[in-house]
Amino acid sequence: MTRQLFVVCLLFFSNSVFPQEWPVRPVKFIVSQAPGTSPDITARYLADRLSKLWNQSVVVENRPGGQNVPGAQAAAKSAPDGYTFFYATTAAIVANPYTFKALPYDPQRDFVAVAMIAKSPMVIAVNPAVPAKSLAELVALDKAEPGRLAAANEGAKTFSGMMGQMLNQTAGLRLLQVPYNGVSPAIQDTIANRTQVVLVSSAALLPFLKRGELRALAVSAGKRVRGLEDVPTLAETYPGFEYVGWFALLAPTGTPAAIVQKANRDMDKVLTEPEVAQRLFDLGLVNEGAGTPESLAEFLRAERARWGKLVKDIGLQPE
Repeated sequence: MTRQLFVVCLLFFSNSVFPQEWPVRPVKFIVSQAPGTSPDITARYLADRLSKLWNQSVVVENRPGGQNVPGAQAAAKSAPDGYTFFYATTAAIVANPYTFKALPYDPQRDFVAVAMIAKSPMVIAVNPAVPAKSLAELVALDKAEPGRLAAANEGAKTFSGMMGQMLNQTAGLRLLQVPYNGVSPAIQDTIANRTQVVLVSSAALLPFLKRGELRALAVSAGKRVRGLEDVPTLAETYPGFEYVGWFALLAPTGTPAAIVQKANRDMDKVLTEPEVAQRLFDLGLVNEGAGTPESLAEFLRAERARWGKLVKDIGLQPE
């Protein structure tokens, strides 16, 4: 091999394995929720910050509906070239495999972990007219007046719907679980007292809690949540009861490792900026930085086991 050919091959190999100039064109985040939802809002905010850092546009493409399946499928089938990422949520990656008999994508096989974005604990809240000021008082009220209290959720096989069933089982509650098509009508009906209890994400509930339109009784995180420090965790009463929603950045399997690492480092750089951290906090999210691809992969493995146990415990059958 001539020296010139060796140099050309070396340069080609280096650029293929270590794409130092990435990104050289716009990057896309696929979001499997509708515009205006919490994942969409945070994805667009972080995309704007990354576009400034990368000097390239980062666009958000919404693929809503179908229990996150269309968005996840589109992301899974995207070219693994570092220009398409999946802005993933709990439902798409760890809940759907247990609630569907078959999926057109495989969360474990089709994606690689890139960066943790933030966690969104669930909150049990009540209409202010409900006399219960704590979870224990809610349990007592439910037992004293069985069948009176109804709990709004986003659907039987959504995160909040499954959590509601698990809460009933764990706490011995008999709350009537009322499924809605989305988080907004579930919240609004509880504010209107058509349902008395609502169990949805802190990101969705925070504005209503701040205005006093709803009263928080407990959070589903393992530790108390910043901004809701006076609200006890479910785990304080029921050890081990810890289920949180989350957003994470994933890439199609086969995406070059060097791009995954750079995207991880740059996302961590953005997430740890004080202004960004405050913005996510204002949105009701728990942000502890991006972690590493390896720590996110381990988190996802643990989440799959946790959700597998929940589905088994509540006897949910896939469809």
